[in-house]
Amino acid sequence: MGHDAALAAYDKFDFTHAGRTYPVYRRGSGPAVIVMHEMPGLHPLVVRFADRVAEQGMTVFCPSLFGTPGRPVSRGYTLATAVGVLCIRREFHVWRGDRSSPVADWLRALSRKAHADCGGRGVGAVGMCFTGGFALAMMTDPSMVAPVLSQPSLPISKKGAAQIGVSPQELSCVKGRLAGEDLSVLGLRFKSDKLVPDARFETYRRELGDRFEAIELEDEDAAPAIIPPHSVLTLHLKEDGPTKAAEQRVIAFFKERTGA
Repeated sequence: MGHDAALAAYDKFDFTHAGRTYPVYRRGSGPAVIVMHEMPGLHPLVVRFADRVAEQGMTVFCPSLFGTPGRPVSRGYTLATAVGVLCIRREFHVWRGDRSSPVADWLRALSRKAHADCGGRGVGAVGMCFTGGFALAMMTDPSMVAPVLSQPSLPISKKGAAQIGVSPQELSCVKGRLAGEDLSVLGLRFKSDKLVPDARFETYRRELGDRFEAIELEDEDAAPAIIPPHSVLTLHLKEDGPTKAAEQRVIAFFKERTGA
């Protein structure tokens, strides 16, 4: 099976903003949800989650920010992609969490396009792992109304354990929107996950207060995978129990906020 098979039901287009171009895969109808993949790329289990969002009456937009679209996860593929992104790509602030990554501006532009194309109350977005915190940075654009942070792993440093990948100005904008528009933020992680430190979720709680809904899972909730419990909505999702409930909560959150 070729790597394209996982995305056979999707329409592909290239989206350019401010000199950056990435391919985007689109499927469904109704209000828009942007599904940002984890490391190592837009793999079949990320696509499975996007399929489930589309089946609930929403249009999914899946940008491919790194890796090979549709390629399954393996240790070698993950390591090679991680090295490439960490060492070369300048679109991502890997080690610094006191500002959003440059790619966030491109994602905000994609959100505006998705909202213009699909209507509804606004756009939902989920980031996973490496992209996990990007949906929060996207909230500085009025089109974003339903941000989900799944295992937000940046910055990757002990010094940045409590940082959340937005600047003070961006955070102030987010907090103003949460209060002024009666919005909220959803966060997911496994409690044991060293890539998502306790201090990071404590920062979300402190800064966002009761506007932050946390779903924190135990190791026994995870499906077996090639890595320890980490990928809530993909590799470690069981089709029953707490991880399935988390998936269903995310989809319901998108429906509630976007008006699907």
